[in-house]
Amino acid sequence: MTLNELKIGESGRIDTVGGAGALRQHFLDMGVIPGAEITLVKLAPMGDPMELRIHGYELTLRLDDAEKISITKIENIEHR
Repeated sequence: MTLNELKIGESGRIDTVGGAGALRQHFLDMGVIPGAEITLVKLAPMGDPMELRIHGYELTLRLDDAEKISITKIENIEHR
């Protein structure tokens, strides 16, 4: 499953980070790294972009970019 498939309130664990070159490096620099837990907080009124919570901060990604990130859905995430 990819990150753009999450529904509001659902969480996942990042498996792989796609993209190439600078885009992939940008994801990694923002903390979008394999093993990180990520939660969809909300979507913009038109559905794009999406607001995510990762490493205790909010991150906004376009759906096209989120489609490049592979995740495993997890059920009960403990927020710290």
